[in-house]
Amino acid sequence: KFEFNPKDGIDNPALSLAEDMDGEGMGEPRFYLLSKGSAETFGFCLHEELGCRGHIIRQVELGGLAQRRGLQDGDRLLQVNGRFVDHMDHHRVVQKIKASGNQVLLAVLDGDSYEAAKALGRDLSQMLPADIHPRLCHITRDKSGFGFSVSGPEGKAGSGMPALRASPMQRPRLPLLLPAGMKGTFQLSVWQDGPAERAGVPPGSWLLELNGTSVRSYSHAQLTRKLKQSGSKVTLLVASSAVEEFYRLRGLRVTAALADTSWLPFKVRELHMVKGPAGYGFLLKEDDCSSGAIGQFLWDVDAGLPAEQAGMKEGDRLLAVNGESIEGLDHQQTVLRIRAHDDQVTLLVIDPAGDEFYQSVGFGDPAWSHP
Repeated sequence: KFEFNPKDGIDNPALSLAEDMDGEGMGEPRFYLLSKGSAETFGFCLHEELGCRGHIIRQVELGGLAQRRGLQDGDRLLQVNGRFVDHMDHHRVVQKIKASGNQVLLAVLDGDSYEAAKALGRDLSQMLPADIHPRLCHITRDKSGFGFSVSGPEGKAGSGMPALRASPMQRPRLPLLLPAGMKGTFQLSVWQDGPAERAGVPPGSWLLELNGTSVRSYSHAQLTRKLKQSGSKVTLLVASSAVEEFYRLRGLRVTAALADTSWLPFKVRELHMVKGPAGYGFLLKEDDCSSGAIGQFLWDVDAGLPAEQAGMKEGDRLLAVNGESIEGLDHQQTVLRIRAHDDQVTLLVIDPAGDEFYQSVGFGDPAWSHP
C-alpha cells in the first residue's frame, strides 16, 4: 500500500512503500524535489562522519525548505537527480548537488534502515527504481513532418478521438489529433523510422514540455500553434508511462533539469591536456553567459599546442575542472583550480550553440549532463 507523509502537504508528498523486507520492518527510500530561489539554500548540510557510513543529512534548518519537504536529520542520501551516489566520494556528491542549480531531486533512506541494509549486505541501488529520468529530444522535421502524432489517454474525459494512423504519403504536416477543448494531457504515437524516433522519442511517451515550456495548460489549438512557430526544429521533454507514474504518485513535477540528455545533438566535451614547454595554449576570460550569469570562457587557442590538440574551440565555456563543477567560483578561483596540478588538467566544456540550447530548455548547468 501507499502512505503519504502529512508533514509534506498535498503539493509534494513523500511516498513510501509500506512493505517489510524479510520481516525486518525496513523502511523504503523517500523522494524529495527541492526547488529554491537563487538567493535561498536547500536548508540542510551533507556530512561525512567518522564511524558512520554514507552521506548523512545534517543541520536541517527549522522551517527551511528541506524540513518543509520532509528531510530528517540522519537520513542517508542515496540518489541525486536519479543517479546513485552512495558509493561515490563525498566531495563529488556535494559537487553534484551544487551543479544541480536551484532544483534537485533527492532519494534518502532513514538512518536505521540504512544501517540495517548495510548489515544485511543489501545492494542499496536495488531498492531504487531503475530509471526515473524523463528524456529531452531535439527533432528536425523532414518532408513528412516531425514524425509523431498526439492523442489523449483513452478513458479520460475529453480524450474522445484516438490518434489516427496515416501512411507516409498521407501524413499531415502537424498531426495533432485531440479535441479542441482537451488541455495538458498529450500522449505521443511515434512513426517508425521518422524524425521523432531517430531523435529518441519513446513510443507511447507523454509530452511534458515543448521548447522549454510546460504544455500542462495547452489546448489542442495552442499546441498546434506552438509547433508551427517552432519552424523546422522542436525540442520535447517526454516521459515513459512508468516515469510519468513515478512522479505523479509522489506529487512531483517533472522538469528538464532531471532529464536524460544522451539523445541530444549538443554534448559537453572532456578535454585532457598535458602542459607543454609553452603551456597549455589558451586564455581564460570572464564574460556574461546567455543566461545573464557570469561564466568562464576559453579564447586565444594556440595552434599546435595541447589545448587545440585536445579539441578546445574558441568561445567554449568552462563547466568543470578535474571533475569538479566551477559553479559559484570567480575567475581567480577558477584559475587556481586549473593550476592546482602542475603539469596536467582535465576540463569539461561546452560550445556556444550547446550552451544556448541548454539555457533555452531550462536544463541548468550543462555539466550535469555529463555522467
